[in-house]
Amino acid sequence: MLQTVFIAGHASYSSDGQTLGPCKNINFVFGTNGSGKTTISRVIADPQAYPACRLTWVDGHSIECLVYNSDFVERNFSSRLKGIFTLGEESAETIANIEAAKDKQHEHEEDIAKLEATLRGVEGSTGKLGDLDKLRRAFEDDCWQIKTRHDGHFREVFEGIRGARAKFCDRVLAERATNHSALCELSDLKERAGSVFQQGLVRITPFALPSFTDIVELAGTPILAKRVVGKEDVRVSALITRLGNSDWVKQGLGFLDHSGKVCPFCQQQLLSDLAQQLNEYFDESYAADLAAIDWLEAAYEASGSAVLRRLEQFIASGSSHFAAAELKTEVDQLGQLIELNKGRIARKKNEPSAIVALEDVAELAQAITERLNAANQKILNHNRLVDNIAAERAKLAAQTWRFLLHESETMITRYLGEKENLDKAVAGITKAIEARKKQLVVVIGEIAALEASITSVQPTVNEINGILSSFGFTSFKLATAGERGRQYKLIRSDGSDALKTLSEGEKSFISFLYFYHLIRGSVSESGVTGDRIVVFDDPVSSLDSDVLFVVSSLIKQVLNDACEGRGQVKQVFVLTHNIYFHKEVSFDPKRGAECRAHETFWIVRKKDDASLVEQYNHNPIKTSYEMLWAEVRDASRSNLTIQNTLRRILESYFKLLGNMDRDEIIAKFEGRDKQICASLFSWVNDGSHAAHDDLYVSADEGTVDRYLEVFKLIFDKTGHKSHLEMMIGAVPVSNGVGIDGNGNAAAVA
Repeated sequence: MLQTVFIAGHASYSSDGQTLGPCKNINFVFGTNGSGKTTISRVIADPQAYPACRLTWVDGHSIECLVYNSDFVERNFSSRLKGIFTLGEESAETIANIEAAKDKQHEHEEDIAKLEATLRGVEGSTGKLGDLDKLRRAFEDDCWQIKTRHDGHFREVFEGIRGARAKFCDRVLAERATNHSALCELSDLKERAGSVFQQGLVRITPFALPSFTDIVELAGTPILAKRVVGKEDVRVSALITRLGNSDWVKQGLGFLDHSGKVCPFCQQQLLSDLAQQLNEYFDESYAADLAAIDWLEAAYEASGSAVLRRLEQFIASGSSHFAAAELKTEVDQLGQLIELNKGRIARKKNEPSAIVALEDVAELAQAITERLNAANQKILNHNRLVDNIAAERAKLAAQTWRFLLHESETMITRYLGEKENLDKAVAGITKAIEARKKQLVVVIGEIAALEASITSVQPTVNEINGILSSFGFTSFKLATAGERGRQYKLIRSDGSDALKTLSEGEKSFISFLYFYHLIRGSVSESGVTGDRIVVFDDPVSSLDSDVLFVVSSLIKQVLNDACEGRGQVKQVFVLTHNIYFHKEVSFDPKRGAECRAHETFWIVRKKDDASLVEQYNHNPIKTSYEMLWAEVRDASRSNLTIQNTLRRILESYFKLLGNMDRDEIIAKFEGRDKQICASLFSWVNDGSHAAHDDLYVSADEGTVDRYLEVFKLIFDKTGHKSHLEMMIGAVPVSNGVGIDGNGNAAAVA
């Protein structure tokens, strides 16, 4: 059965929608024309055509819905009607076999419903699929914690899935199934991520290392350890050697050329051959040694300056591939040693006979070289990374996922184990459902075959023609037509087509009879005994009162069968705007003040151009006269229509029932009250819905209150106050104004 009918976003129903439910076996819906009743029947007939609407079924099991409304009439009444197959009575054995097969069908359907409930859940239980969904959501939350912990360092690895829990979870599971990368330390992954995912990566030129060979080898130049002195076989050499003043003599030798015959040292007369002896003492060998010292000084200066200049350039580059502060310390130390050695070479130059040893810079040069080689290795790695950036990023991403999987192995393993158990359960239940459905198809096929063997369209013709004749519809009848007589047509007594010449009443009656028989049959040879839901939407339009009674009686039989569980009809909806028909079809002598357990009552009305569906625990529809009084009692009724409502009550009571003179009643009033009283009786007088008196009586709240007061006084002044008290009681009738038990206007809190 249908549990609820939700209607939204169509016709006069708002996007928020209205719900008809919970529904019972019998459901009565009353509403005026245009209130939204037919929309309900259309949604039940074809829910797929209304995406914003939906039907909810008890136990999730849907059954066939047969809907009688204007669409049914328009769709089915053409020159030929589809034949309605019904079961014959000639084979009790076949019917018994059908009933047995239907028992099997119901058994399979119940098994399927139970399995579906276990699979999908019902009445608060989640079912196995719900358990799977719950497990998945919890796992997504756990996976999201992985993302939260590591997002700061591996944003690029998570690119594309950082904003979606489900996608992140899917990626975790995909990596778990396929990732076989090496397991790396987290610190290594973080460091590499800082490089691999760096923006604007370009190749870097490696450092061209300075050569320390010259300054290292120059320190071992032999001239530094050689005493540079003159020839020993010259007469003056013995004295110079004994005094050890070779360097002093060499410096003074340059003054001889300018001292004339006087010694520049002692101011004595020079020996005639002293200059010759001194020049012989400082021979070419001595001069060569001095030249060697000069070369050493220049060479050491040039190579040392070149090395220091190059190293300073490295420091100034700001490269991140070496520790600039540490390199600067080493370079400063090297500079100090070079300056010290340059000073010692200068001393050697000034004192050629002195033995000089330079400081060894080889160890410091080696340290600097190793540091720069390490930097170049990093640059080489960087360039290799740039050349293979896509592959390196993919490799790092894979290794990162491998670490994350390892870190969360326990959590992932637990989830996969629980999921596997649930998947097995779902697979088992699904397989069982499929097996039951196959068995159900077989049974339905057996039922269809059995039905086809004993069904016929002729009994429907006989029954409908019998009903038409009994109610005086003798100018036309139903006859079989088409191939093998499996269709119907409406014909006159002379055999001509009667469909186009039917009156509205005749068309309404025959269309209802056709639908009524369709309820117990089918337009095909099979499906005659299938369960179904029936909807009657205003089936008595344009019918005479005697025919209306027949239609009501036939529908009441359908209602009784559905209530007592007889036949195929399991649930009925009756929608109408006709008060008399509603009272006839809903009459139940066993009903007390409230609805019976198997029925519901609803009213569909419009408020602010939107349809509203309201349920009642009793039958809310009385007579039309009672409904007029109900509108007066309703505190939320419209000020625009209350005047007409009051007029109709006065017409019904005083003119139609009491036959009292209008003018006599008006004469009992004076002044404005007399004007209002005349306005109330004007509709009664001319029998129209004209509102010409309203042109000078505006419908604001004050006027409405005065109308109600005059309305009360009419009953009071005519001696019918007791009727007013019976119909109105002490119920509010306006915003803040009511009529109390004595018939007096009273303020209402």
